[in-house]
Amino acid sequence: MIKSILFIPWLLTISCTTSWDSSKDQALLEEAKENFSPIPETLIDKKKHSSLINLGKKLYFEKKLSANGTISCNSCHNLDKFGVDNLPTSPGHDGTFGGRNSPTTLNSAIHLAQFWDGRAKNVESQALGPLLNPIEHGLKSKKHAMDILLKNNYKPLFRKAFPHMNSSFFNFENIGVAIGAFEKTLMTPSRFDDFLNGDVSALSSSEKNGLNKFIEVGCASCHEGQGVGGGMYQQLGVVEPYPTQDKGRFEITKDEDDMYVFKVPSLRNIVHTSPYFHDGSLTSLEETIKIMGKHQLGEELTKRDIKNIKSFLGSLSAK
Repeated sequence: MIKSILFIPWLLTISCTTSWDSSKDQALLEEAKENFSPIPETLIDKKKHSSLINLGKKLYFEKKLSANGTISCNSCHNLDKFGVDNLPTSPGHDGTFGGRNSPTTLNSAIHLAQFWDGRAKNVESQALGPLLNPIEHGLKSKKHAMDILLKNNYKPLFRKAFPHMNSSFFNFENIGVAIGAFEKTLMTPSRFDDFLNGDVSALSSSEKNGLNKFIEVGCASCHEGQGVGGGMYQQLGVVEPYPTQDKGRFEITKDEDDMYVFKVPSLRNIVHTSPYFHDGSLTSLEETIKIMGKHQLGEELTKRDIKNIKSFLGSLSAK
């Protein structure tokens, strides 16, 4: 279901160029806490599930799990580049490019679903999809994947990671379980979380101005919660149609209401994860902010607004 944009003009009456004092800081903090919440350091007990996480990490970087042994999860979701490859779309095992931008895996485990169209319900399911996709990893079958892992001495690692299971522990679905467990450790608390936890000095004046404007104009209606996005679906072009041939979730649900609907992306680490949008068509964050204001909110944001919002978005980067 699409969540409608809410325009709440009374949210904050603080000037976008205000000098911040303790009372204004507290007012902004309270408004922020109504829209966002801090993320945890991890979503899984690292000590209790260490064997499972270690297996998942090894699988995440395993290039042998591709048709010609050249790509891994990390190829498109590079953890040294904030979980992306900074390409509009990503090449698969034979160099063929996919149709959508590869989103970051950082913090993805808190999203309501995975992929731009939400076709995977969680990170465990998402991790399996690319393995059998002919454009991505290109493996022929589940058996093909398990034969590769058996040949490369993974079976003992699966046995250690799944001690509670009987002889069925070495199976394709457990690849996703393990990678999903590893991805649940890829959480990136930022200075914004420090702010949400009460440290009003964690943000600069320009970042506070940007946060104020972000809430005031309605960005937080969709980019909300722990992920500052990732928690709902929305049509691209709510106020003014956006030029795209990609029909979004409609391709999955065949519901006319899902035409041009996509999962709202998380904005955490956004200053590092260009290019933007489902097709990777924009490299400038400033231009992206401007376009989103126009097409989603019906707002003609000023250069100062855009500068301040970008400044705020910088506070969402991993510490």
